[in-house]
Amino acid sequence: MTVEGSAGIRLSDVTLDIPNTGITTLLGPSGSGKSTLLRLCNRLEVPSGGSVYFRGRELASFDPLELRRQVGMVFQKPVLFAGTVRDNLAEADGVAGDRRLEDALERAALDQSFLDRPAGELSGGEAQRVCLARALIAGPDVLLMDEPTSSLDGPAVSRLERLGRNLADGGIPIVWVTHDLAQMRRIADRVAILLDGKLRHVGSELPVDADPALTRFLEGVDAD
Repeated sequence: MTVEGSAGIRLSDVTLDIPNTGITTLLGPSGSGKSTLLRLCNRLEVPSGGSVYFRGRELASFDPLELRRQVGMVFQKPVLFAGTVRDNLAEADGVAGDRRLEDALERAALDQSFLDRPAGELSGGEAQRVCLARALIAGPDVLLMDEPTSSLDGPAVSRLERLGRNLADGGIPIVWVTHDLAQMRRIADRVAILLDGKLRHVGSELPVDADPALTRFLEGVDAD
């Protein structure tokens, strides 16, 4: 697969099968193509060569809204609309009753009292969990997480990582983008490493005998 991303990042000759269980992390430095690859998975980007498939069906054959109900996404920075948390959750499903909204909040470790909280009064960690609850409203088969903890503090990071683990263990596979090697070690069942738009490693563990460029990246991340 080849794609010229909207940010000018070019992926080339990427072939990757993502398992239907657990957490797969996409690891790599800024500009390596991680977010572009993730965006390909729900048609926010379209490949200029090759194809992307979801459970044996080419993404180009999906209605985008149908696809995004099945493949939920949580972005790097939480984006909430004006109004209450209830209003924001209703954007995902306008006919969902309070029970479903409360269930989604509970799965995102928020209690029902948040439903009538103004979205603008939430902390960064709370806002990100509301975004996760909003993604869960549609009952997705898969979750895509694009560096969801990058703007959060330590306790909020730990909470979101635990939520991700619980969701994956409960049957929703997750693809989680990160540039943080320590986070990858905490959450990943499988890791794919991108450097300069190319897939350099896929496996359940980090490579032992890596090529020089990959070694430099891993050593640099460890030094951080």
